[in-house]
Amino acid sequence: MEKSHQDLKRGLLPRHVQLIALGGMIGTGIFKGSSDTLNIAGPSVIFAYLLGGLLLFIVMAALAEMAIVYPNMNVQHLIYKAFGFRVSFIVGWLYWINWIIVTIVEILAAGSFLKFWFPSAPLWLLSFLCAVVIVGINLFQVKYYGELEFWFAGIKIMALIAFILLGFFILSGMIPSSVQDPLANYTANGGFFPHGIGGILSALLVVMFSYGGAELIGVAVTETKDAKRVLPKVIKGVVWRVILFYILPILIICGLMPWNKVSGEDSPFVQVLSITGLPGAAHIMNFVLLTAVLSAANSGMYATSRTLYAMAQSGDAPKNLLKVSKQGVPINGIMITGICLMVGVYLAYMTPDQVISYLMSIPGFTVMLIWMGICFAQLKLRSRYEEKPFFQVKWFPFTTTFAIVSLLLIFISFLFNKENIIGTTVCLSILLILTTLSFITRNRKEKTMI
Repeated sequence: MEKSHQDLKRGLLPRHVQLIALGGMIGTGIFKGSSDTLNIAGPSVIFAYLLGGLLLFIVMAALAEMAIVYPNMNVQHLIYKAFGFRVSFIVGWLYWINWIIVTIVEILAAGSFLKFWFPSAPLWLLSFLCAVVIVGINLFQVKYYGELEFWFAGIKIMALIAFILLGFFILSGMIPSSVQDPLANYTANGGFFPHGIGGILSALLVVMFSYGGAELIGVAVTETKDAKRVLPKVIKGVVWRVILFYILPILIICGLMPWNKVSGEDSPFVQVLSITGLPGAAHIMNFVLLTAVLSAANSGMYATSRTLYAMAQSGDAPKNLLKVSKQGVPINGIMITGICLMVGVYLAYMTPDQVISYLMSIPGFTVMLIWMGICFAQLKLRSRYEEKPFFQVKWFPFTTTFAIVSLLLIFISFLFNKENIIGTTVCLSILLILTTLSFITRNRKEKTMI
């Protein structure tokens, strides 16, 4: 095998994989997106996060089971094994497009947070600098990427823990603040369910965007040492931590301020910290927000480059994407993602305000499709297992079927929601284009083989 087509280096440790998955899930979705979900559903949005967390757990358990049976296979490989080239082609490229959009959003968000300290600098320039940093990080050996992501994700996790503790002390009266009766905020302004069940369901699109990234474990498993032993433990740990890191902060935000006072301009976390009157709180939180979105962008760069590499292995993408650098990273995949980030920087130059809100509505759709693909793959492959894995989804096939039906109903409900017209149009257009390309590419491959 040529040097340009060598395998990726296995340099990720269990702690790297766990923090990579957390890094992908804890970013703009909680620090910025929580303002959107609160405006949509009020305090009852925690039930949307709970439902999303349950579906997340089932999907991740299914992924862990398949990863143990078929070692060295990531999500795209598993889809290929279950359904062949055409579905694998669609899901693989859909996953890549999903993470490209997410990574662009995170880069633009990082630029917007830098404007807090450099207000005169244009958004496109600050976003460009962030993109260069992220691309540079991913050109090093994967173990260095994993180590940096470990500390990136660690900072925002510690910040969330500090926020939860600080909020608890304020709610309990141990730290004086301007909040007179915190419990009243849970029942005032329309009550705990101000927009009913409809509000909870409507918030699920942003929730799915927030939880998207968990399947990064399925990407990282191909570069993880002793994946068979550590994967189940890592997945269980990731799921319950993420649920806690979303639900507890939101409960604290709703207790410290009326949910309908949460603005879309500033992060709810910054708004709450301003209540405390702590010196330098705004600067500290802005640093955490910047670290959070850079971490998510770092995970996105990793996901996109490895997805292109996996698709090149299965013939869904050009073979030159198999080229691996001396550091053991897929160099061409990283460069292509870097070019896409430059497109995002250009969009920031053209329409800095509108583009982020439009892009944010798309990944929620694609995440649901990818999660359904993982569940369908498990249903198809379970009967083919040569031996029973030590880790299995409980109550199969009912749990997996429940996840598929739930995700499908949520997906359909969003397609017919007029408020999601842009996201719906883009998502269906992408699906149509990818389906067409899958037939064209398949026909070309068959002619080549004749």
